[in-house]
Amino acid sequence: MKISYNWLKQFIKIDWTPEQTSELLTDLGLEVEGIETYQSVKGGLEGIVVGKVLTCIQHPNADKLKLTTVDIGDEAPLQIVCGAPNVDVGQKVPVATIGTTLYTVEGEAWTIKKGKIRGEESHGMICAEDELGLGNSHDGIMILDDSIAVGTLAATVFDIENDHVFEIGLTPNRADAMSHLGVARDLKAGLLQKDINVELITPSLSAFRTDNRLLKIEVEVKNKDLAPRYCGVTISGIKVESSPAWLQHRLKAIGLNPINNIVDATNYVLHDLGQPLHAFDAAKIEGNKIIVKTLSKGTKFITLDGVERTLSEEDLMICDAKKPMCIAGVFGGINSGVTESTTSIFLESAYFNPISIRKSAKRHALNTDASFRFERGIDPNLTELALKRAALLIQDIAGGEISSDIIDIYPNKIEDFQVRLSFENAEKLIGEEIPRDVIKRILSSLEIKVNNITETGLGLTVPAYRNDVYREADIIEEILRIYGYNNISTTEKLNASISSTSKFEDHKIQNVVGSQLASQGFFEILANSLTTPNYINLSDQLKEEHNVTILNPLSNDLSVLRQSLLFSGLEAVSYNINRKRLDLKLFEFGKTYHDFNNNREEQKHLTIFATGNQNNDTWLSSNKKSDFFYLKGIVYSILERLGITRFQESPISSDLFSEGLELSLGKIKLAEFGLIKTPILKHFDISQEVVFADFNWDGILEIVKRNKITFKAIPKYPEVRRDFALLIDDHVNFKDIYSIANKTERQLLKKISLFDVYQGKNLPVGKKSYAVSFSLQDENKTLTDKQIDKIMGALKNNFEKELGAELR
Repeated sequence: MKISYNWLKQFIKIDWTPEQTSELLTDLGLEVEGIETYQSVKGGLEGIVVGKVLTCIQHPNADKLKLTTVDIGDEAPLQIVCGAPNVDVGQKVPVATIGTTLYTVEGEAWTIKKGKIRGEESHGMICAEDELGLGNSHDGIMILDDSIAVGTLAATVFDIENDHVFEIGLTPNRADAMSHLGVARDLKAGLLQKDINVELITPSLSAFRTDNRLLKIEVEVKNKDLAPRYCGVTISGIKVESSPAWLQHRLKAIGLNPINNIVDATNYVLHDLGQPLHAFDAAKIEGNKIIVKTLSKGTKFITLDGVERTLSEEDLMICDAKKPMCIAGVFGGINSGVTESTTSIFLESAYFNPISIRKSAKRHALNTDASFRFERGIDPNLTELALKRAALLIQDIAGGEISSDIIDIYPNKIEDFQVRLSFENAEKLIGEEIPRDVIKRILSSLEIKVNNITETGLGLTVPAYRNDVYREADIIEEILRIYGYNNISTTEKLNASISSTSKFEDHKIQNVVGSQLASQGFFEILANSLTTPNYINLSDQLKEEHNVTILNPLSNDLSVLRQSLLFSGLEAVSYNINRKRLDLKLFEFGKTYHDFNNNREEQKHLTIFATGNQNNDTWLSSNKKSDFFYLKGIVYSILERLGITRFQESPISSDLFSEGLELSLGKIKLAEFGLIKTPILKHFDISQEVVFADFNWDGILEIVKRNKITFKAIPKYPEVRRDFALLIDDHVNFKDIYSIANKTERQLLKKISLFDVYQGKNLPVGKKSYAVSFSLQDENKTLTDKQIDKIMGALKNNFEKELGAELR
């Protein structure tokens, strides 16, 4: 939020530097993130002085140039070559001296230098108004009033606005500070704490009066819950034109572009007092009636930006007798606003339900200055005052007459909050005792009324505009904020407690695994838990009925909670590949969310992604791709690091993996990993292979907590490995081979691994080749060749019989 220092001084008269004021604002909780300098004329006319043309003759070498001498108050006049047709002897003119920086219309800087023009020296420039940023004309040089003394700085001649603008990082709870008035209130309280008593100057409304009652607009509020207060007044006989310079400077300083005097007046009051207003062209209000209501679902409405929007039955609308004119508190309509031909307006000032406004703004993806304030909660008691302030301002800059009484529909007044403050609780939370008279002074400076005082505490009334202060703890926070956090002394005694935590806490195990992955070259990512519902179309494992849907989503692409970490991870992979980072190793700890028959569950996962080369190419080693077997080694190393070694490995058939394995221990699935299928990668515009692992982190934690590490001797007897190169049909997968092998030999067969897959030329059509290794071991004796041959023969026979496999 931008706050103009000059504007702020209209409410509170201080002579502090902007830096001093920013420090106090930050101490008060209104953190100043930066200070910008604003100048109504870029450069502030620095280096521009008033000169008098002493001589003016034709340039000897150019028909369209003049050779002049100009007195700028120095010892000797300057010789300046000028091309303006209107330059003449005796004129007072603005002169840019050597070294002066001027700016083009586009804002580019250029510096006046000594030079020669067609052979004659020129020691400056006589300026036109567009060259100084004072206008758009370039027909000739500016001719100044003859009474201005030679050598006068141009910055003192013209009305140049110099301002400092605070960029305040406003927290969402501080709705009361979303205006210059709100910031001034806090600043006054902070200054009082430093024993500087200043007056808060509020705009005078005594001049407001009804001139006539010739333009009456009837108002009907049908939904008083969504519009608790609605005010309006008509103004006729106005002239829509550009705003005066002072108003344009105020708006430009805080980053707003002036539009016309009516719209600018409403924007000014919004940032002045914090009350959004809206001006309707009265001639476009059919039936001379305003109706505040909701419309049926699906109603079409074109907003001021020309976009046709489909309304919800929950959107509060400002309508006339026949049509909608405005999304209440959010955005106006294209056919009801003020134009150059407008001569009368209906000026609206209202308090709308914050929740309703927020939902409408998010539903239509609109974020306006008005919705920003309404959805956080404005001062319901400022509505009429702001209306009068705006009406007087419009009369001042656009003329016109107040042509109706103020309409104020406020059936149920929003009351101030009643809060009880205990001195004892305040001391406990703050950490030291603040004198009671200081507490009372701070509360009074914040416009919190002290109703009664007892030995134990205070009875307080909090104004309605402080909708973030309704508990005792909030009152204590306000006291501490103004008193100053820096003024609370720190104890010389250091207290610490030792907590007894298990070494199996989630975060500790997570750190162990995260550190290992980082040491292996992986980078941790943190993806958004909100995602698009369209991802369920990429896998049959995800069901639409299991989506946890957001009631008020920011957009359709962020409308559900993710059921899988795969797709958000692939978004990160795609993002990096598109920026030429082709070699990626990523991991993420995160949760998935599921709705099983209205029973919502969160499941924690660890996911790993690898694509491209394993390591950077060096002269010692060539590139190796991050393939299935590389990922398998990473997965196994994680489980081994956690002491999980006795798990079962089985192939999986999934629409996510072209080839994959599942690791389990008993009934608990530990992880699944494999090569992501090409159609899924294409959805993310990824053309290179990506391997992916998904750990059931909840299951792993459960096993780790009850897993007892045991030590046993290394087997005395050797392990024997035999390999088969099997020619099999395309539809056969590793899972089939794995299952048959385990059935054939349960005791001595310790491990089955797929270490090569080949499909291509030199193989019959419809066939592929699997290279599979079988590890055999007897822990009690050495296996004989006869035993080994018998087992391998049985495996060969069963593969041939059940799969039609052939040994290559």
